[in-house]
Amino acid sequence: MILSGLEILRNLGNDICIEPFDRSRLNPNSYNLTLHDELGVYEDAVLDMKHKPTLRTFKIPAEGFVLQPGTLYLGRTAEFTNTKSFVPMLEGRSSIGRLGMFVHVTAGFGDVGFAGYWTLEIAAIQPVRIYSGVEICQIFYHQITGEYEPYRSNKYQNNTGLQPSMLYKDFLTNK
Repeated sequence: MILSGLEILRNLGNDICIEPFDRSRLNPNSYNLTLHDELGVYEDAVLDMKHKPTLRTFKIPAEGFVLQPGTLYLGRTAEFTNTKSFVPMLEGRSSIGRLGMFVHVTAGFGDVGFAGYWTLEIAAIQPVRIYSGVEICQIFYHQITGEYEPYRSNKYQNNTGLQPSMLYKDFLTNK
């Protein structure tokens, strides 16, 4: 079951944290998150799952930045979220998708207990000018049933910025 916007509001400060929070971005069953001013691109010509990738970061200028097709950009939300007893999920906004822009290529499913900024995998079908602060995606929450252990991964928990893939760490622990 998905929480309504009013239920998200009722749980703020208890089981849901969204910082900063702006009531005007609350929807009937989700909350719009905004794009931070930092983007990143991988510098490696070939990404190797077993090795830490090299990420070059840069600021989105006030006049915007044009995303180019064929490039994966990493962005992040300006909002820090924490969810204690709901399953958070992220989807791009339809207005963004209608520009041919993918906001979350594959990782929109969160875990109960995740705390941090959401890293966004951004790609565009054609050149699109983007701006920091735009409401780029929406977070929504599912109720969970049964016993569970909250998210405790040390890969992405309590992150403070852009997070490149840390899949290489799985190879270090699964030798």
